Amino acid sequence: MTQSYTITESRTFTVTHARHMAAKVAADLKRMQRFYGEPSDSDTAEYEEEVTSLIRDGYLGVVWYGYKRDGEWIEPTLRYTAHELADQPAPNDDPGKVRPSKDTTGATFYSFLEYSGAWSNLTQSEQEQYKANLPFQRVNGSTSSVHGYLENDRVYSSGGRSLNRASVRSY
Repeated sequence: MTQSYTITESRTFTVTHARHMAAKVAADLKRMQRFYGEPSDSDTAEYEEEVTSLIRDGYLGVVWYGYKRDGEWIEPTLRYTAHELADQPAPNDDPGKVRPSKDTTGATFYSFLEYSGAWSNLTQSEQEQYKANLPFQRVNGSTSSVHGYLENDRVYSSGGRSLNRASVRSY
């Protein structure tokens, strides 16, 4: 006699999961502020709110926070890329390891957002309505090159989704 068993698992991604990951992004930004003076507390809170909403709703593709000089991202800059885990385990690292004492002379703090593929499934009206509920309004732009290279150094995960963090490193 042969027996078989089927296990069905349902996972719901909640705002609590999104807040968990966004809080780690905010902790990284606070460390950046401590070393380099930016972003401000109010900007960090708004970035955290934005990331929470975008992760929760599946619209976050990639977001950058850091410094640009001569049109290129320099160290210290952090890039977060959102992923669906599809039942794959992922680490849930502690935030941190933003390197101190990097030269930001002549550089300006920026953030750049790329929406996920799910964003393009929304109508123009739905996109505009969604953006109106975010803590600030972003302007259109294009991605910039990196002065140095990106090093994958952290993964923040919860509820079947993850944010993979890469840091810009100097040669």
